[in-house]
Amino acid sequence: MKVMNMKKMSYLVLAAAFHSGMYASQPESVLWYSQPAKDWHEALPVGNGRLGAMVYGGYASETVQLNEESLWAGCKTDANSDAAAHLPEIQQLLLSGDVGRALELSEKYLRSDPLRIRSYQSFGELKIDFFDGGAPQATGYRRELNLETGIASVAYALGSTRYTRELFISAPDNALVLRLTAGGPDKLTFRLSYAREQDATAFPASENELEIKGQIIDLPARESGEGGLHMKFAGRIRGINKGGRLTAANNSIYVENADEVLFFLTAATDYSFEKLDFDRSINPSAVCKTILDKLNAQDYAGIKDRHVREHGALMNRMSFTLGTDAPASLPVDERLQRVRDGATDLPLIALYFQYGRYLLLNSSRAPGRLPANLQGIWCRDMQAAWSSDFHTNINIQMNYWPAEVCNLPETLLPFSRMIDALRAPGRVTAQKTYNSGGWTVNHLTDPFGRTAIADGVGWGTFPIAASWLVLHQWEHYLFTGDAAYLRDEAYPCMKEAAEFILGYLVKDRNGYLVTAPSNSPENAYLLNGQAFHFTYAATMDVEIITELFRACIQAGKILKRDDAFRKQLGDTLKKLPPVRVGKRYNTIQEWIEDYEEAEPGHRHISHLFGLHPGTMITPATPALFEGARNTLARRLSNGGGHTGWSRAWVINFYARLLDGENAGKHVQALLAKSTLNNLFDTHPPFQIDGNFGGTAGIAEMLLQSHNGELHLLPALPPDWTDGKITGLRARGGWTVDLQWENGRLVSAGISSKDGGKCKIHYGGQIRTVSIKAGEKYGYLTQ
Repeated sequence: MKVMNMKKMSYLVLAAAFHSGMYASQPESVLWYSQPAKDWHEALPVGNGRLGAMVYGGYASETVQLNEESLWAGCKTDANSDAAAHLPEIQQLLLSGDVGRALELSEKYLRSDPLRIRSYQSFGELKIDFFDGGAPQATGYRRELNLETGIASVAYALGSTRYTRELFISAPDNALVLRLTAGGPDKLTFRLSYAREQDATAFPASENELEIKGQIIDLPARESGEGGLHMKFAGRIRGINKGGRLTAANNSIYVENADEVLFFLTAATDYSFEKLDFDRSINPSAVCKTILDKLNAQDYAGIKDRHVREHGALMNRMSFTLGTDAPASLPVDERLQRVRDGATDLPLIALYFQYGRYLLLNSSRAPGRLPANLQGIWCRDMQAAWSSDFHTNINIQMNYWPAEVCNLPETLLPFSRMIDALRAPGRVTAQKTYNSGGWTVNHLTDPFGRTAIADGVGWGTFPIAASWLVLHQWEHYLFTGDAAYLRDEAYPCMKEAAEFILGYLVKDRNGYLVTAPSNSPENAYLLNGQAFHFTYAATMDVEIITELFRACIQAGKILKRDDAFRKQLGDTLKKLPPVRVGKRYNTIQEWIEDYEEAEPGHRHISHLFGLHPGTMITPATPALFEGARNTLARRLSNGGGHTGWSRAWVINFYARLLDGENAGKHVQALLAKSTLNNLFDTHPPFQIDGNFGGTAGIAEMLLQSHNGELHLLPALPPDWTDGKITGLRARGGWTVDLQWENGRLVSAGISSKDGGKCKIHYGGQIRTVSIKAGEKYGYLTQ
């Protein structure tokens, strides 16, 4: 994409250039609509990792809902149960089969206080109410989100005046930028106001500025802990008009008869990532003023240019075209409805893929510090579904499945830093609750470093989570080869997670070393007619521990350290129970015994972790591979995959099973059954992990590298006959471009900044080649 020098262009020319499509020659880079959003779930998201906004695009009244990544209710607290002394008794009861008594004691001794966390919250809304002067109905309406530029825009005409708006959130300048123009005889007259459901006020800071001040007031709650005056937050809105006049009053800025208006907005809290807590020495109002004072308000073109260049440089690392018949003349909601009605729209799949990359980039990156939560960064509520938390039993992990393979490794870093930050509170949980060294976290966390059991003992007891989280750090090394990152950040987290496991394992009656207590996330088994979550040595635990210990052994060898520790891990691996294929249904056993499932169509399919994202189950383990296929078939035949994120995981499973036909069917189902009109995933309700899992699954269908080779087009659906993708990343530091026609690979380009030997697998043939650093190897099939 060639970006023009915006400094040489007038505001008016900029608007015309944008709406003529200068920045978006690729149809798979634009979401566009012919009417305003009816509600939040049709609004279009923009962000910079720290700030987020949802843009509705109305012409009589515009709504822009706002977020700041650290604006959470609650406060830091030690919720850990002091259960270490009672853990051996609970473990022995589980091992002897007295699950009911083990659960009874666990409810008494493992239960945390407070049991629940509080929610991520909306920063509030901007409302823009326009004066229409009795103008006719808007014509020529179009709203769009350009994924390449990160700009949401609206254009329409009222009479003979053309109105345009464009909004973006700049990472370089750390602020939201909104520009409104009127081209024609009529002018801009409107009121922009700020409002929040609770805990905030806005007032004039100067003739052209509003200041927002707030503090979350939490009421005491039996399960969510103490109340009080908690996080402080602030915002600042600065308006600049060309023509007419602009005045700040009350909670609003009133504009009259202007040709164009610029608004700059930023927000901040007194949250400190370093402390995982409030820091009352932080003045969020002063932070906001400092950010806006650095902006040269007269250089809109330069501000926009910096944003477009920086954002585009990241998004444009990849391109993807799929199919040849693109109904580009139709808006996205109409195309999606056609898919719901049974049509196939291959270019819409390419758009969905790029949208997933866009959402990850804009919810997990600098200047932000926190990882993407259950809604990325976009949340309209004071009490969000599942608190919009960081759920660590699949959801936050799925958020980052596309980070490496889809060429956005920077997005992993906020997640990695959060993992590192959780080590300190996680050591307390390991010691107080589980009587072990190292560190751990259970099935969720929040910005205050929650590592204690949460939500309930039965399914909230998930101390394997830390071991799963650190595997993302190992993957980051495998994709990037960053030895300093491995040494300084990844390996210390990995080693401590492994140390926790070593101290937590106990010997069962068969001599295996097992986790106890354990559960297979959120699913239950039947024992003597009763359903239980609680168990020992759930299959997922065994698979995660195997991946972790193998990764630690390999990392230790690379770093040339910890010989004795590596030997201990190797010895322990030999004593773990095997992953089994059960006799009941010839499926992978989900639990240590071949129990009947309480819900055969459960949304979690945790016992297939070894298939994906793990590496234990491959064609090289044929019995397990076939057992995994049977497991998936049984789950789906009983209604599984019904939530958006679960469907996304199914796509990844079928990709690893090398079953392109079924993978493609579930991509189609993800769009038809679990995708909102703005292409957000719905659980329901909206939950962003399905977007990320779906994007990762599409990549997994086109390239796999988890077993020491580059497997090209391993699971290509029969109807994805023609396509081209560039910029995919593979373990070992490889970048891969692929082009195929009539279902067959035509060419591939493979390169690496470091070079080396590369094993390439396509169509049953394996070729090992040496590729020089910085050179692209051309793989031709004809």
